[in-house]
Amino acid sequence: MQVTVPTSQILPTWHAIDTVLLDMDGTLLDLCYDNHIWNVRLPELYAANERPQTAAVTAEAVDQARQKLFQHMHRVKGTIEYYDIDYWASYSGVNMLALHEAHCDLIRYRPSAQQFLAWLGRNGCDRVLATNAHRDSVVIKDRHAQLLVQLDSHYSAHDFGYPKEQSRFWEQLQERTGFDPARTLFIDDNQAVLESAERYGIAHLRMVSQPDSGQPAREALHYPAFNDFAELMPAAS
Repeated sequence: MQVTVPTSQILPTWHAIDTVLLDMDGTLLDLCYDNHIWNVRLPELYAANERPQTAAVTAEAVDQARQKLFQHMHRVKGTIEYYDIDYWASYSGVNMLALHEAHCDLIRYRPSAQQFLAWLGRNGCDRVLATNAHRDSVVIKDRHAQLLVQLDSHYSAHDFGYPKEQSRFWEQLQERTGFDPARTLFIDDNQAVLESAERYGIAHLRMVSQPDSGQPAREALHYPAFNDFAELMPAAS
């Protein structure tokens, strides 16, 4: 059941937090970049690959390609393959790295994300990137956003072979970082991932309400939700 959380409960209990685990896509970075690649451009290119060279790529062909892609994505959702650029390059015949590079102009931070990272650093919190994104995707985004230098450490699900939806991810992340679940804040835009973190025992959870700036903010979310990272920082900061 989804519930609406009062605004007063969005501000974390900072004196009880030592570590902040942060998702990348839709959390620190605007999801508009990924949504454009996966929902718009990939179906177009996949449709072109599926058609004879002499055939025009019609809107109907793109819709059919999108439906086929999305059906396959649904089958592998929650697995490491779902987030694997190499897997989708093989499946679609599309050069996924070139596709990601072609739209780098859409890579941007979500509201106050950089200010929040700086504030965490000044206040002694360990800033850890915990993303399902493929390492090649992390590299491309870091090249254009200089993200990793603003963090204390960074981990991809592909480093472990398990996505954040599975407990093995959290087990291996804890082995690497030594974070105390009771004193850790995790921020993500994906409810299934947050539920996995909650099952693992991470005590402080926050959800992004508007991962994609081009889409409406979501309402009645299951976890305390915010849009601007300024909402998580004490007013005096």
